[in-house]
Amino acid sequence: MRLGYKLMSEEHAADTLVENAVAAEKAGFSFAAISDHFSPWIEEQGHSPYAWAVLGAIARAAPRLGLMTAVTCPSFRYHPAIVAQSAATIAALSPAGFTLGLGSGERLNEHVVGIGWPGIRERQERFSEAVRIIQSLLAGETTTTAGRHFRVDKARLFDVPDKKPPVILAAGGPVAARLAGELGDGMIATEPRKDLVEAYLAAGGQKDMCFAEVAMCFAESDDAARQTAHKYFRWSLTGWPVQAELPDTKGFAAASAHITPEQVGEKITCGPSAQMHADAIRKYIDAGFTNLILVQIGPDQNLFLRKFSEELAPLLSR
Repeated sequence: MRLGYKLMSEEHAADTLVENAVAAEKAGFSFAAISDHFSPWIEEQGHSPYAWAVLGAIARAAPRLGLMTAVTCPSFRYHPAIVAQSAATIAALSPAGFTLGLGSGERLNEHVVGIGWPGIRERQERFSEAVRIIQSLLAGETTTTAGRHFRVDKARLFDVPDKKPPVILAAGGPVAARLAGELGDGMIATEPRKDLVEAYLAAGGQKDMCFAEVAMCFAESDDAARQTAHKYFRWSLTGWPVQAELPDTKGFAAASAHITPEQVGEKITCGPSAQMHADAIRKYIDAGFTNLILVQIGPDQNLFLRKFSEELAPLLSR
């Protein structure tokens, strides 16, 4: 099992993200995964720096920390050839390696370039086509394609790392998990669902490339943690059908207006108890996930990193 640290680009400025990554390296995390957003989910989060620039800074500042996107959409705001070039560059810069996490995206981030937001079937088609292009380029191939959604004309990456960076695909259901096993080198999910791991493995996926994000909120009291999680993370309870479709922070404010701190606390572990958080994490381990990305909600990352190194990591190692 490997433990990763989530760099929430929606909650922190670029320089703070770099500082948090350095601190995570010192705390003992194996890797860090950054969200790739154009907009925060809600106004309270307040940030959204360019993830690829932040990754370049972290690669130099924390050389022992593996890096990852969790996740980048390669099929609207970015052209897949540019995503491949970005991934190859960060992989070459990062001594500890880079993993390219990809997902089919949300309207929140992708509508900004003005090409619209189609239905889910077309989004999946675009995503699959983009993944194939990226895999070809990262493998060092000169790529020409005229697909339904993307054209690539004799593209070749000249600066590539010695080892091809793995490409992992986000999965919220068995169909997407099977796609990760077929087209990707790994899978990433956000729920402790054994059926996703099973579908991924049945499609040819590798056991050691099962990633999952685990959200939590360490604070000095249960109530303080619930209030913090509600302020910054209540949007997460709206569900993926809502999260994929809303265009801006006002929409997410309206969609999450009915959600209470108590409801957030029922879905996300909140409080000072390392044992409580460890028990939640073990559900993902039992489901078959082998790479866990811990998401500390809110601005107090120092408390979380101290609790991780002193209490949580020893509990998990047992």
